Amino acid sequence: MKIIKTALPGVIELALDVYTDKRGFFAETYQQQKFEDLGIRCRFVQDNLSHSYRGVLRGLHYQHPHPQAKLVQVLAGEIFDVVVDIRRGSASFGKWTSAVLSEENNHLLYVPEGFAHGFCCVSERALVHYKCSELYAPDSEGGILWSDPDLSIDWPVKTPLLSEKDSRYRFLRDIPMERLPVYGG
Repeated sequence: MKIIKTALPGVIELALDVYTDKRGFFAETYQQQKFEDLGIRCRFVQDNLSHSYRGVLRGLHYQHPHPQAKLVQVLAGEIFDVVVDIRRGSASFGKWTSAVLSEENNHLLYVPEGFAHGFCCVSERALVHYKCSELYAPDSEGGILWSDPDLSIDWPVKTPLLSEKDSRYRFLRDIPMERLPVYGG
């Protein structure tokens, strides 16, 4: 497994070791000890699967006070994946990074607790699997509007297909500070 540095501390892109032959390929996508050796020390308790069509944008989502770390992988298709640091007091607060995850590159993206996450489907369809370190807690759910001008995320679509909920999120500057995680806490 190869680590690819991102622009945000703690957000890690991983290129899997893929073994191919005439039958197809094999890749180990998760092994707890190897991830702990990389500094990823969380216990995953929930797996989610998302199917999206071209132009669908999901996010930017987070949970507080029950934050989730995520390990994101694309099983089919391709996505433009975005992570935003929303930890109060962080030197990188309001900064974002992105990665292209696809069935072709077999990359994973580790999103630590305290970050908002979202993605846009750029292929005809995408099947996205992600592990979460905390159970979904509706009372802790939060989000940031995908088009927040202060973030200036360079999304690959200008008019995405959004859920009703995702289209109503506020800008990061308009979210009460007590609804955001604290850096180091």
